[in-house]
Amino acid sequence: MVGRHAQPSTHSSRRWWITASLVVVVVGGGGGAYVATRPTSTTTTSTTTTTVPATTTTTQAPDPSFTLSAAGDTDLGATPSLPANPTAYFAPVKSALAADIVFGNLEGTMTNATTSKCGPTSTECYAFRVPPSFAQVYRATGFTVLNSANNHSYDFGAAGEAETSAALKAAGLVQAGLPGQIGIVHTHGVSVAFVDFAPYSLTNNLLEFSQAAQLIAQARREAQVVVVYMHAGAEGTTADHVTRATETYFGENRGNPYAFAHAAIDDGANLVIASGPHVLRGMEWYKGRLIAYSLGDFTNYEAFATVGDLSLSAILHVTMNARGVIGAASLTPITLGSGGQAVVDPSHAAWGFMNQLSTQDFGTSAALIGTTGHVTIPVGA
Repeated sequence: MVGRHAQPSTHSSRRWWITASLVVVVVGGGGGAYVATRPTSTTTTSTTTTTVPATTTTTQAPDPSFTLSAAGDTDLGATPSLPANPTAYFAPVKSALAADIVFGNLEGTMTNATTSKCGPTSTECYAFRVPPSFAQVYRATGFTVLNSANNHSYDFGAAGEAETSAALKAAGLVQAGLPGQIGIVHTHGVSVAFVDFAPYSLTNNLLEFSQAAQLIAQARREAQVVVVYMHAGAEGTTADHVTRATETYFGENRGNPYAFAHAAIDDGANLVIASGPHVLRGMEWYKGRLIAYSLGDFTNYEAFATVGDLSLSAILHVTMNARGVIGAASLTPITLGSGGQAVVDPSHAAWGFMNQLSTQDFGTSAALIGTTGHVTIPVGA
């Protein structure tokens, strides 16, 4: 599937943020802190007196940490073709998404606008919209951050884009990815910035490496942890490998995901996540940072193909501290039914598929999933 944008327009810089619940670390029982003891001794030389070494107890709070879950492309239909109960459509994966921060790619718009980028007789153009009220569905499911850096955020022009932003803000959702836009979340005393990119001038543009570097630098000034998302790469069953070259789809430059992800980490990103190819891709460790090159499709309503490998998806889970260091990572395997509804996959097919891709594409730097779904973290990462 490929979406066609209207001619690029100029957008002013904007930034949204929400404040999640702050958790105060309580020093004491329950493992909330650890106690370090350092003995110090003072000895007085005398024929009658010896001072016994004294123990000084100091208490230090550990680095605060948070959990993050990330899913790939989400779509709940295209008006008038909508699920009768959108909340129920998300229900099979709601508990699997649970985390302090839940991220997903919003593949489309939330608007009542009717003028789309597609011509009235077009059969090769896709424009997605759902009612603005669906923002509340995403929030109730647990999402906290939605990405708009993709080829469908401008499906219904400036009016559709503005109404989408307003709907997300009203629902308490952070938006990221429009030109100049950085989304910031505060949780457990940690500030986390989302800097999202796609190969378009109507979004933060991943084809402009200098622009990306500036935005990532800005995010580092405004938050302790920086997560970069990229909507990049070719699409379909033949697009599951990271080629390390510029990828195209129907003649459109979709960027070089490998080069961009590495540059993003060089510029200061702590984690890179991606979707867009509509199929899973492998994962890699680079300079101690994790790159997930595509999380595939996720809960779409009769919008995308779900045959073969296109039916496989995953939810990435990471635990990170305030310095952006990953302490744990795992993947929940997902499968998509014929209508595009996501459910947890008891066969764990995504694990083996991703491990094969990771090994083939990245060799010794591959990020591999174990038999329990946990990702092996290299020493020093």
